[in-house]
Amino acid sequence: MRARQTALQYTAMRIAPFGVEMWMNECETRCSHNLAETCVASLTVGELLSLAAQPAEAFDAMRQLPLTYGAIEGSEALRGAIARLYRAVTPAQVLVAHGAIGANGLAYQALVEPGDVVVSVQPTYQQHYSIPESLGAEVRILRLRPEQAFQPDLDALAGLIDARTRLVVLNNPNNPTGALMPEPTLRAVAALADRVGAWVLCDEVYRGLDQHDPGTTASMADVYPKGISTGSMSKAFSLAGLRLGWMAGPAEVLHAAMIHRDYNTISVGVVDDYLATIALMQADTVLARSRAITRRNLALVRSWMATQPQLSWVEPESGTTALLRLPEGEDSYAFCRQLLAETGVLLTPGQAMAMEGWVRMGYANHTDVLTAGLERLGAFLHTR
Repeated sequence: MRARQTALQYTAMRIAPFGVEMWMNECETRCSHNLAETCVASLTVGELLSLAAQPAEAFDAMRQLPLTYGAIEGSEALRGAIARLYRAVTPAQVLVAHGAIGANGLAYQALVEPGDVVVSVQPTYQQHYSIPESLGAEVRILRLRPEQAFQPDLDALAGLIDARTRLVVLNNPNNPTGALMPEPTLRAVAALADRVGAWVLCDEVYRGLDQHDPGTTASMADVYPKGISTGSMSKAFSLAGLRLGWMAGPAEVLHAAMIHRDYNTISVGVVDDYLATIALMQADTVLARSRAITRRNLALVRSWMATQPQLSWVEPESGTTALLRLPEGEDSYAFCRQLLAETGVLLTPGQAMAMEGWVRMGYANHTDVLTAGLERLGAFLHTR
């Protein structure tokens, strides 16, 4: 028994607990107004099928789908539709995975070995520093700072990259800050990585939700030969329930990732593949809906923030989330727990993402939920 307990403790300690996911697991079903949600308000199956060129035929075709494994790498139609989201990516450079979370995990398994150096921005999705750390890499953190509008300090980044650097990791648009790196910045990061032959992994799940036209920024897979971009149907495409994502990048990385994928994924579901293809064939329509929601809702948050002297922020340029700075000395977990208990409003504590003193607000839920949630949050702040 003692040996078994030791093994279990070792397993539990090999990777850091995922702060944001643990918080959402605990609280997401207990709230009445979810302002922690990071996905654009979800499409229904009916709304999605209505986007097909022939909705009735699309529904009939789905009814007749044999529930086999399907195309192991993803159907040709799906990989072709994903490739069209990029400027220079071909279907052969796309690997379908179980969400971007699966694609990111495969990228780390394929590329990172003990002793490698991985440079990651922070704050970001915790995968991007906890997984490489668990694989035995030395993780070096580039802090994104509010006084720099959460843009990367390129001089500081250059100081973190050396001959041992295997991978540089970005998240663009950034979760949780909503900061957006323009193409010149992406190219500058790629140039720094290229000096030592490092790969650049860019988590782009919020790509397509820029607050200003054309609405979609450049992708790392398009600007750097050793660039790897991951994406999903969850955030900008409003279809988190499909649990479908992808990796776009060089063939050698995809091949290495596929070896690991055979052990933990095999294939995505044929229904998920089919529905994702319908959405991506009408990507412009889906993204137009998502941008309308995020732009309208961020305008509401902007107006609300002007009435809240206790809070400050760096207004997001893209994505679905904003960081709000709490009054000095406020504990973010205590604040969020009290807020939830007293009002039913759910935010995410900054401490769960290495940003104590802040909270993350998701503003892409249905507008009526956001409006009511902001009203309750404002009343809560007024009492403190």
